[in-house]
Amino acid sequence: MSNINSPFASAYMRFLQLAKVIQALPDGMDMDANEKALLQAVVLRWYENQPMTVREAIALADLGSPATLHKRVTRLREKEMLGTLNLEGDRRAKFLIPTQRTLDYFSHLGQSMQAAHQDSPA
Repeated sequence: MSNINSPFASAYMRFLQLAKVIQALPDGMDMDANEKALLQAVVLRWYENQPMTVREAIALADLGSPATLHKRVTRLREKEMLGTLNLEGDRRAKFLIPTQRTLDYFSHLGQSMQAAHQDSPA
C-alpha cells in the first residue's frame, strides 16, 4: 500500500526497512539504544585513530549524564564489547577500545546491510 509521492519519503521508508533488518543482533549481544549509541561513538573514534578515553566518553552530554554514561561504559565492558588500554608510562588515561566481539558485531551489521541492500528492489 505504497502511496508516497515524494521520492525522498520513499527513500527514507526504504532506509527504515533496511535498518530494521540490520538491527537484528546475534545472540548474547542485547544492548539498548543508549548503549548502542555510546558503543558507536567510541568505536567511530577508535576507527578514526583517535581512541576515546573513559573521561571523554562520560562527558558525551548528548548521550546522558556522566554517572549514567559511566554505568553504560561499565555494562559494555561487562558484556565484553569494550576493553581499556593504558599508554605505557601513563596510567591516568584509560582509552576505550573495541573488543573482538565488537568487531565481529560490526562485521555482522555490515554483512546484514550488504545482504539487505542486494535483496532490495531497484
